[in-house]
Order: sequence, then structure tokens, then C-alpha cells
Amino acid sequence: MPSSTEKEMLEELRKIREALEPKPAPPPPKGLWNEFKDFISKYRVMGLAVAFIMGIYLGALIQALVSDLIMPVIQLIPGMGQWDQIAAGPFMIGHFIGALITFLIVALVIFLLVKITKRWGIE
Repeated sequence: MPSSTEKEMLEELRKIREALEPKPAPPPPKGLWNEFKDFISKYRVMGLAVAFIMGIYLGALIQALVSDLIMPVIQLIPGMGQWDQIAAGPFMIGHFIGALITFLIVALVIFLLVKITKRWGIE
């Protein structure tokens, strides 16, 4: 005959087993409007749309930063001339250099934003 301590342990194990059993999925919403609302909330469409739009304008802002503020400073280097006209043989690499600098700045800004939001507890 099990003791009271063993009975308590068995009861706790039953509770744990019940908690770990997979629950049936909720029935899908009925009706086109309810399905649409479920789609919007399930896939976080609004958050994705906001992030996409913010990304477009952040990219434009950083492009302006590079084109209007950083590259003119680079042009002040003696002998640089127009940075977008830099050529290596038949290859015009100036525009590529500008795009590379823009990419690096965008990557740095995104890295800093992710780091700050993680510190604030936002995932």
C-alpha cells in the first residue's frame, strides 16, 4: 500500500502529465471576415507592414546621409575629385564604393537598433 507521500507524488506526476499533453487546436474561425481577422492577427500583418514602410524611409534617410554628408567629406581628401567618377581601368567603381559605404552604415544602424531594443526587453 503506497504511503501518503507516494500518493502525493503520484498525484503531482498526474498533474504534470495532464499539463504536458497536447491540447486540441481551436477550431478555425468561420466566415470570410473572421478568417481575415485571424489571418491579420496570426501573421502580424500590420507589424510587418509598419516595419516595411519604416525600412523604406530609414533606407532613404541613410542614403541621404551618405550622399549628402559623408561622401562630400571624402571628396575633401586631396586628389579624390568626384568620388562617383573613380575608375579602375575600364571599371567605374565610385558608385559601388558609395553603395558599399551606404550598406555598411545601414547595417551598423540596424545592429545598434536591435542591440538597443534587446536591452529594453523588446524582441
